[in-house]
Amino acid sequence: MLIARDIHKSYGNLHVLKGVDLEISTSEIVSIVGSSGAGKSTLLHILGTLDKPDQGTLSMNGKDLIAMKGEGLAQFRNQQIGFIFQFHNLLPEFTALENIQIPSFIQGKNPQQIEKKAGELAEILGISHRLDHKPSTLSGGEQQRVAVARALINSPEVVFADEPSGNLDTSNARALHELFFTLRKELGHSFVIVTHNEELAAMADRKVEMRDGNILS
Repeated sequence: MLIARDIHKSYGNLHVLKGVDLEISTSEIVSIVGSSGAGKSTLLHILGTLDKPDQGTLSMNGKDLIAMKGEGLAQFRNQQIGFIFQFHNLLPEFTALENIQIPSFIQGKNPQQIEKKAGELAEILGISHRLDHKPSTLSGGEQQRVAVARALINSPEVVFADEPSGNLDTSNARALHELFFTLRKELGHSFVIVTHNEELAAMADRKVEMRDGNILS
C-alpha cells in the first residue's frame, strides 16, 4: 500500500536518513522505535508527506507522492492521511465536536454527514458525552481521543502517530494503545506509530527499529 525506497534526508551537514526502505500494508499496525536522533520522526514526516526526501521514492497505491505538490498534495493529504501527535493541537476556541469536524469542513463535505460521522467516531472513542466541551475542560486522555477522531474523520488510508501516548499517564496510554487495535479491527485503517513506549511497540503487528538513520534488519 505505502512503499518507501532508498529514502535519504539531510539537514545541513547532518545526514538524518541514510537510504531507508519500508513498506506498510493495508490494515497493518507498525511501530517504529529507536533512540532519540535515530531519524524516526523525520521518516514519519516524509511518509506522511509533511516533508520531502532529498533522494528516494515514495508511493501509495501506485501514486507517486514525491511528485505531488501544492493544492494536489494538500488535498491528497486531507483525504488519505491522518496525523496524531504527542500534543493534541486542538483549537481552544472550538468544541470537541467542531475540532473533530475541521478536516471534513476543509474537504467541503455535507455538514450533516460530517456531524453523523463525528458522532459515530465519538461513540467508538467513548467521548460522545463530551462533544460540546472545549479542550480546556477535557482531561488529557479525552483531548487525545478528540485528536484521534479528528485524524479519522475523513476515513484516511493510513494514520501516522508521533509519540501519541507520550503526554499521557500510564492508564490513558494503555487505553489509547488498545484503541488503535479496536479502530483497525472496526474501520480497517493502517497505523504507523513512532513510540518510546515498549508496550505499544510490542503490541504492533510489526516493530521496526531505527539506528543512526537506518532501519535494522
